[in-house]
Amino acid sequence: MHTIDPAAVRKSVTVRASPEKAFDVFVNGMGSWWIKGHSLTESGQKTVIVEAVAGGRWYEVGNAGEERDWGHIIACDRPNRILFAWQLNADFDFDPAFHTEVEVLFEAKGANETMVVLEHRQLESYGARTQELRGVLDSESGWGGLLASYVAKVA
Repeated sequence: MHTIDPAAVRKSVTVRASPEKAFDVFVNGMGSWWIKGHSLTESGQKTVIVEAVAGGRWYEVGNAGEERDWGHIIACDRPNRILFAWQLNADFDFDPAFHTEVEVLFEAKGANETMVVLEHRQLESYGARTQELRGVLDSESGWGGLLASYVAKVA
C-alpha cells in the first residue's frame, strides 16, 4: 500500500530588516515575540531560549524559573537558516523520542527587507493525529499567529 505524506506547514512573511536583524529577532529574541499563552510551564512563560548551535537546546523558562524543553537545534547558519527539532508530541508534551522539523530561512529582498520562510515538516510523526495537528500548526493560533507576533516585534 502506498501512503502520501502530509503536506508540510509553510508560511512566509516579509520584514523590514536586514537578514541579520530578522534572524536575531527570530532566534535570540524568540522569548520577546512567542505568544505567552503557548507555554508548557506551570507558572507561565517568562522567556524562550534558543542555543543557536547544532545540538543546542530549545526550551522555555517559566516565571518561577522552571525549564521545559521543546527540542534542539539541528543546524544553524546565521543569518541564512536555522533548523529546529520540534519534539512536542500531539499533546504538546516534550518527548525525546518524538521528532518533527521546523526550518526557517532568511532571504534578503531589496535594500532593507527580508523574506522569512518557515516550514514545519515530518508531520506524519503524529500518526493518527497528523491531520488534526497539521490544522492546529497551520492556524492563526499556530504558526500564523506566531509569525504575526514576530513581524510586529521586528517592526
